[in-house]
Amino acid sequence: MRESFSLYELQRIIGAAIEQFLAKPVWVSAEIAEIKSNASGHCYLELVERDKESASGKSAKAQARAVIWKSHYPRLAAKFEGATGRKLSTNMKILVEVAVSHHPVYGLSLQIVDIDPTYTLGDIERQREATIAQLKADGVWDMNREVAVPIVVQRVAVISSATAAGYRDFMQELIHSPYRIDTELFEATMQGEGSEQSVVDALTSIAAREDEFDAVAIIRGGGSTTDLECFNAYLTALCVAQFPLPVLSGIGHDKDVSIVDMVAAVPLKTPTAVAAWICATAERFDGQLEYAALMLRESCHKVTMAATARLEHFAEQLGGLTKVALARQSERLESYALLVRNFAPQRLLRLGFAVARGECGVIRSTADVKVGDRVVIEVADGSISAEIVDKDGKKG
Repeated sequence: MRESFSLYELQRIIGAAIEQFLAKPVWVSAEIAEIKSNASGHCYLELVERDKESASGKSAKAQARAVIWKSHYPRLAAKFEGATGRKLSTNMKILVEVAVSHHPVYGLSLQIVDIDPTYTLGDIERQREATIAQLKADGVWDMNREVAVPIVVQRVAVISSATAAGYRDFMQELIHSPYRIDTELFEATMQGEGSEQSVVDALTSIAAREDEFDAVAIIRGGGSTTDLECFNAYLTALCVAQFPLPVLSGIGHDKDVSIVDMVAAVPLKTPTAVAAWICATAERFDGQLEYAALMLRESCHKVTMAATARLEHFAEQLGGLTKVALARQSERLESYALLVRNFAPQRLLRLGFAVARGECGVIRSTADVKVGDRVVIEVADGSISAEIVDKDGKKG
């Protein structure tokens, strides 16, 4: 008869081998496929290692159940959340210290006794660098920074949560400005599950009304590094990088710069800083207009003064020319008056000339009269009546 083991004996052998070779806890890296905690305070996880060489890259290469007993869970959860700013969740890559055990009924089990949050943060940073490299390879890295920013930004599409403190701070800053700034809120989820698609949807809605706005403001208050993951996501950054309007980013984190900040036309630290920048464009343009008005007044004054001086000069020249012209005309008139006086009829009559007038007026020719006509001869001191006779002295 062949040597054999009962199933229980085989499980005992496997358990004994595990206890012998994995007597101490070991560090294991994996991805969380499922996670849930129950009322008793225990946390149960399904850990997986993906097969990157598979067609989808999502197939499981290895898989195991894990548990964090309630005696460890509050401490480990607080440690992880304090370092990363978020709770343990699915699709998260973690590095955990596990005690390996094997139960004859439930099989292999991993008891998590410690966790290294820096591994998760490191994975986030690796994904971030890969996203930056992809955007540069796609040729979109500089596109939004090359979009012309208007001299004055007065029509602003705002992407934010309507109830966020950062949005309230942003609006308060604009309200206190003396300049009119028109805003329209495109509400979006700014962190957690669905935030990436929510921001992209808001950008898509704005792009459909591109002509109605001068710029887009993406604003969010402060948060942990992992709270801001959607602003490091490839799809969000891709949409911002290619957006046809200048994007103003005011994602309120102190030390880290998101990828959206890197590709945005105007990256600023906080929502309030974005509002202050918008108001500053109006204030700066107002100052430029005031300076231009001052320069225009000075230029007009200079032109007026120069024209006045030229007119005064022309007036002086015209006055002199007028005097000369009048003097010349006066001389000419005197000459004409002398001629008139010299050839006046009375003077000619005094010189011995006479004027004969008949029925038809002044007699200029013998043809103007006939024998028997009565004529009047005007001389210097009076007139003489006469009758025309022929050469023999006979009347007609």
